[in-house]
Amino acid sequence: MATSKKETSPMNETSPKKARKVNSGPIREKGRTMDKMVAAVGQVLQKEGYYGLNIASITKAAGVDRRLVSLYFGNVDNLIAIYLKKNDYWENAGKDDITAMLEQDNDVGQAAVTKLLQGQFDTVNNSEILQKLIHWELGENNKTLRELADSREESGQLILDRVEANFPKNGIDLKAVLALQIGGLYYLSLHANINGSTFCGIDTSKPEGKERISKAMESLIAMLYEKKK
Repeated sequence: MATSKKETSPMNETSPKKARKVNSGPIREKGRTMDKMVAAVGQVLQKEGYYGLNIASITKAAGVDRRLVSLYFGNVDNLIAIYLKKNDYWENAGKDDITAMLEQDNDVGQAAVTKLLQGQFDTVNNSEILQKLIHWELGENNKTLRELADSREESGQLILDRVEANFPKNGIDLKAVLALQIGGLYYLSLHANINGSTFCGIDTSKPEGKERISKAMESLIAMLYEKKK
């Protein structure tokens, strides 16, 4: 009787060693801790206002050791700056809209400009944090806030230059008109939500009041573009 050859089991074959995975646990944990510390800035801002923003109150709200501020962010001002940029309209949604407009080869139209201003009004009106940031910016000379304002101005300038370039020199100071509109939007949002009263008989904290302002804004932009023709 012939002796059969013994089959080689796959288990007996030498398989290449798998590359050892890098333990990403500490990296993920660091990221979660940093996110928690950034969020704590907002918690303190809502509860104590901007005068309460200091390393002790922020780390207490985050439930972390205060040494992590310098380890992860360098200093408390950098931590606050990250929170401010994360919650600023012109650094987020507004910046995305502006980028999309600038990528278009054609003229920035009436609808795009209207959408940008209406988006700003809606966002500020519905965000207590943004209202506090604007109030803080108006009431205190602060390096971090100034840098945020400069960054916001730089983003806005790009689209304003593009829009203005397509307007004829017909006596319309486009940037001045838009400055009045944007400043008015800020003030109406702060007035309604902080003071709690009407302005010119309009309560912009109510849906019908917001709708009136939004439609008026659309009409003003339409007038500008009609004048352009």
